[in-house]
Amino acid sequence: MSGSTDFRRDWQTAGTYALLVVLLVLMTIPLMWTLLTSFKYNVDVTLGWIPPRWTFGNYTGVVEAFAFMRYYANSLVIASMVTVVQVSTSALAAFAFARLRFKGRDIIFLGYLATMMIPHDVLMIPQFVLMKKIPEWLNLVFSSDYFSGFLYIGDYFIGHPMGLDSYFALIIPGCFSAYGTFMLRQFLLSISREIEEAAYIDGCSTWGVFWHVVLPLAKPALGALAIFTFLGNWRSFLWPLIMTDSDSMMVLPLGLAKLSDLYNNDYGLICAGSVLMLIPMIAVFVFCQRWFISGIQLGAVKG
Repeated sequence: MSGSTDFRRDWQTAGTYALLVVLLVLMTIPLMWTLLTSFKYNVDVTLGWIPPRWTFGNYTGVVEAFAFMRYYANSLVIASMVTVVQVSTSALAAFAFARLRFKGRDIIFLGYLATMMIPHDVLMIPQFVLMKKIPEWLNLVFSSDYFSGFLYIGDYFIGHPMGLDSYFALIIPGCFSAYGTFMLRQFLLSISREIEEAAYIDGCSTWGVFWHVVLPLAKPALGALAIFTFLGNWRSFLWPLIMTDSDSMMVLPLGLAKLSDLYNNDYGLICAGSVLMLIPMIAVFVFCQRWFISGIQLGAVKG
């Protein structure tokens, strides 16, 4: 009886691994096709999977076709800034909801979570109107035209201070996250209160407990949230499309869309641009797999 049970278990395990391998191959096929096509001359795109003639010209061509490095820098600055600020605000809010006691805490938290039910597309119109009007309001308050002017670092144009074509509009709306707060709160609830109480006994203030005790223990959750936030903003397309007019303020996904419009028949060039955009995301996933896994598991933590 035991032998038949072991045999059945082995077959189930083998079937599970076979299914996973099939799914892996199916998900890898588009990536491999894009990678191999990026090394082909455009006339060779339809001649099988393996390039008959290898070329790196598509990669140099995509950099020279448009302001690739400017788009790349914009995406990097925006994704990095949103990540740093969102992780900071989410950590502070999560600590307050998980550890501090104040009147109406649970009601406020439930109201905060309720915002996750609102589709992001619904918020875009009011956010757009708000971001567009802020420079006008500030100019009126301060009797100035500074907030609708232009910013330069030397000869390097960095957009408007606020409003359309500004880093402010591309960064600030993404700096606060109900999901990030919920995720970190669930993790903080799993941390033993005795550790914090010992810190209070040693004379730590609330800020000291947060900075010296809670944050070091919450590194896995903070790392997972930082990764999710960075990747989400790195590939952001719709909000930058709405908020940018000038070419110099575009981000990399918009640049790739522009590349597809200008060179809609040059598949090698388009695939090269896609591979260059994928590199940071693949690198982050490869080097931070354990944080991805811990971030997925956080949803199962009981408060």
